[in-house]
Amino acid sequence: MVKIRMVLPANVRHRSGGNIYNARLAEALRAQGAGVSICKLDGEWPSGTAGGRSRLADALAGVDLPTYIVDGLIAMGAPAEIEAATAAGRSVWVLLHMPPTGDNPLEKSALHAATGLLCTGSGTAEAARRLGLVNVHLASPGVDLPAKARPRHWTASGAPHFVMVGALLPNKDQISFVDALARIKDLAWTAALVGSSTANPLYAAAVRERIFQNGLEQRVELTGELSGQALEAQWLRADVSLLISHSESFGMVVQESLAHGIPVVVRKGTGAVEALGVHGAGEAVDLTAGIGSLETVLRRWLGDPALRESWRVAAEAASRALPRWEDTAREVLRAVTGT
Repeated sequence: MVKIRMVLPANVRHRSGGNIYNARLAEALRAQGAGVSICKLDGEWPSGTAGGRSRLADALAGVDLPTYIVDGLIAMGAPAEIEAATAAGRSVWVLLHMPPTGDNPLEKSALHAATGLLCTGSGTAEAARRLGLVNVHLASPGVDLPAKARPRHWTASGAPHFVMVGALLPNKDQISFVDALARIKDLAWTAALVGSSTANPLYAAAVRERIFQNGLEQRVELTGELSGQALEAQWLRADVSLLISHSESFGMVVQESLAHGIPVVVRKGTGAVEALGVHGAGEAVDLTAGIGSLETVLRRWLGDPALRESWRVAAEAASRALPRWEDTAREVLRAVTGT
């Protein structure tokens, strides 16, 4: 049996793509027959503290677990601990959720000290290779297919529903979405912003204020963070999902949307475009000139039945073609075992 210890940050407490990826990878590795233990480390990651780095050194000190997977958020601040572990003959893989920039000397040292890198998006893998790193492997996220089929159409009796899933954070840019919705108040629609309001309380308050300023409080719902059946209920209602973050290394929520047969609008120039793929199940919007292009896409979708149907059909087809988490686990096992 392959034994793996996953060393993960404990200081990201909202429902993030990285946290979801880590949890689902662990489950999928176990389903493939690997023995997986989880070690969660508190600390001021990614900068780290002396105490946090000491706890990492302890976590990497076992002799009965030859393979370690360390989340990049931790690894970036602890090159000496990774170098010591690999020098002692242990296999330490860094799981990269974000592209390395090469600007931070600690980051570069940590990545060069690692046995290899597991990258969750092709842009991240390419950035690592541009820094001269070798033994770089792509481990794209998988999806879980929903247990319940969603309605096939919305009709005149019910307004179409937009959903944006992600913590209320400046990078996710919920405010631009709200401002775009304010420009199409003449059309029928509802919307939900699904995500933590405690990850950045100041920004969450700004989003809430913008909704009221635009007079959208009866049409835009702030649900807070949802999971399980409550989140599934939002997916069942949704007709279009949006992810217009300023930066994304991949955008797991895009694949989650497609798995539910829901088309997606993403920001052009981000890793979310990779997640959207070439299925035709949505559109990548250029927002460099402002929200006008987003308004145009939403207005066009609402007013064009043929476009709505083509996106819906493409999303349903995409849901059948997406990789599963067992595919991700197999890629990781192939990388760390060298088979």
